[in-house]
Amino acid sequence: MKDLTRVVHHPMVSLKGFDTLTVPTYRASSIIFDDAQAYANRKHRGPDGYTYGLHGTPTTKTLEAQISALEHAERTVLLPSGQAAITIVFLAVLEPGDKVLIPDTVYPPVRIFCAQYLAARGIDHVVYDPLIGGDIAELIDDRTRLIWTESPGSTTMEFQDVPAIVAAAKARSVLTGCDNTWATPLLFKPLDHGVDFSMQALSKYVGGHSDILMGAVSVKDIDLYTRLKDTGRMIGMGVSPDDCSMVLRGIETIGVRLAHVGQVAEEFAGRIVDLPGVRQVLHPSLSDCPGHESWRRDFSGASGVFTIIITAEAEADLAKALGQLKTFAIGSSWGGTRSLIAPMSVEGDRTLRDSKSDMMLRVSIGLEHPDDLWADLAAIFDTFGSASASGASD
Repeated sequence: MKDLTRVVHHPMVSLKGFDTLTVPTYRASSIIFDDAQAYANRKHRGPDGYTYGLHGTPTTKTLEAQISALEHAERTVLLPSGQAAITIVFLAVLEPGDKVLIPDTVYPPVRIFCAQYLAARGIDHVVYDPLIGGDIAELIDDRTRLIWTESPGSTTMEFQDVPAIVAAAKARSVLTGCDNTWATPLLFKPLDHGVDFSMQALSKYVGGHSDILMGAVSVKDIDLYTRLKDTGRMIGMGVSPDDCSMVLRGIETIGVRLAHVGQVAEEFAGRIVDLPGVRQVLHPSLSDCPGHESWRRDFSGASGVFTIIITAEAEADLAKALGQLKTFAIGSSWGGTRSLIAPMSVEGDRTLRDSKSDMMLRVSIGLEHPDDLWADLAAIFDTFGSASASGASD
């Protein structure tokens, strides 16, 4: 063998005696075959077979299998983002003339996808009240193919009666899907409640370090899995083995992270309720949180994200209040080690329920010491209180 050949042909080495706790990162575009016949028959390997790096390596399949175990699923499909995971479900099951039902509190890009992409291709969508429960049966007609749920709702934290929605859907042979990113399968398992597609953005709690983008869809039905895989192949969707390695690392600590942030968030939510400038705290442990009873019945706990609705008077001093932050960062997304606050309004993102024009603070608790986090929050509400007292004296 000449040197120019040796430099591109790697020698085989024995793996005997090499045991490790980590999952190897297998990178590949090309997959090689034992012989010409195996190559010619590669399409018959099915959705689980190795045919091309884009469609999976042992690294990606290890992550899929681990998520499937947590979800009580038969299979899981990995996608480049949470939004990609949602849209692949829609694309896999909806055809021109069909209809999908989405909650009023859905992740805003999903609403945009329905209105700007699906509608142009003859697929309609209907927006429904997230707290509709079993009454969603009245919205189901012969064109309805999919009901999407998101529990809790983006920002405004409505917890849906998923079992009631599923029951109504099954009575009409309609598929259901659930965005379960907030709870993760550690706190809620949609497939156990009859949901067909359980989706989560692995960018959040599963990855856990704010440094990757990835989504997942888990199913119990192999036919649905095949449809998801076939759709992903047709439009060239895949994920990086390197990113999967990072998610596999992050998933090992999700249990302790989620327990910690959940405990701190619940404690803080209870303390914030009566502070100056607060109109309402949206946390499922509080009885006035929309869908509180559904959360108590179906979930095994709460994660570290909740929302504070502030008063109009407090909004005037919000920039000053947030300018004092020392531990919290201001930013979007959540689920990483750093605590975040996102000042936001959902005005314009709702069509059925109260548009909630009030300013909200979406809080994501991270892994910093609770005392440092509370000092930041206390300073915010002290600013609101000082402004209120000053206004009263004037």
